[in-house]
Amino acid sequence: MSHNTIDAKLLKKMFLAGAKTLDAKKEWINELNVFPVPDGDTGTNMTLTIMSAAKEVAALEQPTMSELAKAISSGSLRGARGNSGVILSQLFRGFTKEIKEVEEIDILTLANALTRATETAYKAVMKPKEGTILTVARGISDKALELVGTETELKTFIEKVIEHGNYVLSQTPEMLPVLKQAGVVDSGGQGLMQVLQGAFDGFLGKEIDLSVEVAPKRTATTSSEPIDTADIKFGYCTEFIVMLEKEFTDEMEVEFKSYLESIGDSIVCVSDDDVVKVHVHTNDPGLAIQKGLTYGALSRMKIDNMREEHEEKLIKDAERIAREQKEQEQQKKVERKPVGFISVSVGDGLSEIFKGLGVDCLIEGGQTMNPSTEDMLNAIANVHADTVYIFPNNKNIILAAEQAKYLVEDKEIVVIPSKTIPQGITAIINFSPDATTEENVATMTEEMQRVQTGQITYAVRNTTIDGIEIHEGDIMSVGDNGILGVSTSIEKTVLETVEKIVNDEVSIITMYYGSDVSEEDANGLLEKISAQYTDIDVELHYGGQPIYYYIISAE
Repeated sequence: MSHNTIDAKLLKKMFLAGAKTLDAKKEWINELNVFPVPDGDTGTNMTLTIMSAAKEVAALEQPTMSELAKAISSGSLRGARGNSGVILSQLFRGFTKEIKEVEEIDILTLANALTRATETAYKAVMKPKEGTILTVARGISDKALELVGTETELKTFIEKVIEHGNYVLSQTPEMLPVLKQAGVVDSGGQGLMQVLQGAFDGFLGKEIDLSVEVAPKRTATTSSEPIDTADIKFGYCTEFIVMLEKEFTDEMEVEFKSYLESIGDSIVCVSDDDVVKVHVHTNDPGLAIQKGLTYGALSRMKIDNMREEHEEKLIKDAERIAREQKEQEQQKKVERKPVGFISVSVGDGLSEIFKGLGVDCLIEGGQTMNPSTEDMLNAIANVHADTVYIFPNNKNIILAAEQAKYLVEDKEIVVIPSKTIPQGITAIINFSPDATTEENVATMTEEMQRVQTGQITYAVRNTTIDGIEIHEGDIMSVGDNGILGVSTSIEKTVLETVEKIVNDEVSIITMYYGSDVSEEDANGLLEKISAQYTDIDVELHYGGQPIYYYIISAE
């Protein structure tokens, strides 16, 4: 079937097809991560982002373009995880702003929507970097505008746009040397192209499994206008079993069902050898019972007054609603404090450290699972403070925190751009309750910059980065700006990391050991480092973080 416009029904199909295609390729996209660490998560983040929107879209049965645009934009914004997921959500946000007022999308509208998508995404990133998903998006939108007026067939138009997008993607290693060294294209750009290819397959009518878990419908549970019992047509739920005393023919079963239908509804009449199971809602249970007796003896008779049960349910609902409203009122009465803190953490030891520093709400996540914008919003809602500071503690979570900031209206949200756990800890320690927000932001940001971090993990594939050859299974240290060291030994890599991050200004080295490290081994390393750096305080804490054997900071 050929289409030269896209209506809401077709766009819904295309969007779900794009989401499913990305979902199918997410692990492959994860493997394109430049650093061969075991938590390469671009594919996962983008998939969780788009699937959040897909659930909203799938719940719409016959959507208008406006309803579809709202579901795509809202679902992806709130579900956005990681930098790639946030950028993808911003692309959707810009795209849907352009299409929400039309009934059908033609070539010009599609080109304008792609352009607006790119512009919106670029604005969301403070320092856009070329050679990334943004570059691929811009290549797509530029090509789309170029083709307006020269292409009249929508199918050919989309084909050429995708072809150019793939070309731009292939050039990303030439724009980012780190991609070229690792021998990969940009993973975010690849994810975007998978979405577009899937959407095009949906446009072409290819057979695609579009099944997506539907988001639960939001229903009001605190209505003050309950259903009147008069709306219950038949008041008695009547059940019994007939112990047959004679043959129960098909004709008799049809006759019995017809009679039950004449006196009620919700009919169940099932025969099995020498018994018949009967269920009916009726206003005269005696009529059903008398008819049943003509076929045999009755057992397990049960009659419930549904109006009475409904009244009891209404009373219980009213009590529950009153209780919930009281709890909400009490929560509102909780006096807001001036300042509250939210921190992303991973590992029970690190979480305890953050709690000890006065953090009000912890968001589990970090490297292995970046929290979503929705996670941030939920945490913000649980902190009763006029000003709420958020510490992402991971460069891949900062954008999600910033996105949440702009969705909150009743509190001042301050995102401190901490890129590592040690940076977040240092920032919180340097908060002063007597200083203004501006002064605290300046102080915390300045102090964070003094923190050098090394994170010890293992390589999941062979690659070369910054001229360093890395083999699968090697123990490597990832620093703030690249690889700090690689060896086949955890201890050797730790010692090399400390050597790299320590300088003449460092006064303290802090080590947080993970869930896969024994306390004995950690103490052994503590002794060696303390003996080597006698004029520097060396501290050891249990972090409990997965994947990373040690997180080490020097400041």
